[in-house]
Amino acid sequence: MTGHNIEAIVAGGSAGALGVLGSVLPVLPAGFSIPVAVVLHVLPGKPSYLAGVLAARCSLAVKEAEDKELLTPGTIYLAPPNYHLLIEKDHSLSLSVDEPVHYSRPSIDVLFESAADAYGEALAAVLLTGANKDGARGLARIKAAGGTTVVQSPETALMRMMPDAALRLAQPDRVLPPEEIGSFLARLDHRSAEKVEAS
Repeated sequence: MTGHNIEAIVAGGSAGALGVLGSVLPVLPAGFSIPVAVVLHVLPGKPSYLAGVLAARCSLAVKEAEDKELLTPGTIYLAPPNYHLLIEKDHSLSLSVDEPVHYSRPSIDVLFESAADAYGEALAAVLLTGANKDGARGLARIKAAGGTTVVQSPETALMRMMPDAALRLAQPDRVLPPEEIGSFLARLDHRSAEKVEAS
C-alpha cells in the first residue's frame, strides 16, 4: 500500500475497458474523497452516453469533463469524445484538440503525463485493457514521479496489448484482475477511512 496521501486518480483503457470500469468504479463508496479522471477511446463525432451508463451504477457523481473546471472530491470525470483531457498544475481540467496520440484523441498518455506533472507522488493511475500502447509511456512518467501505478493483469484483458506495453515500460506497483482494482482504489482514500474511524 502506498504511504502517500493520494489526491487524484487517473484511469484509461480502450477495447473492453468500459466493462471493467463498470465493475471497478461502483466499488468506490459514497463519501470517497478522491477525484477520478478517465480516458476511454471512443469514436469521435458521436455523442457519448458513457457518463449516464456509469452514473447509473456508481455511488459517486459521474460527468463529462468541462474545460477549466476544478477537480472536485468524489467526482468521476470522463474525457469527451474527440478531446484530449489534461490536468493543469492548479488541479483544473483542460480540453485540447491537439493532434491524436497513438491515433487516439482523447489519449491516455496525454492525461497521465499532465497528471504526473500536476500531482507527482500524490497521484494514482490505472491502465486497463486495450489494443494499442497508449498509456504505457504516461504510466512510466507517473511511476518516475513517485505516483502509484496499477495495471490490469494481461490474462484478464479483452485486449492485452495495452497492459503488456505498460508492464514492459513502467514496472507498475500492482498488476491486478478487475475484481481487485476497485477495492485497491477504495483503500487509497485515507481521508474517508479517517472519517469512519472518527465516527
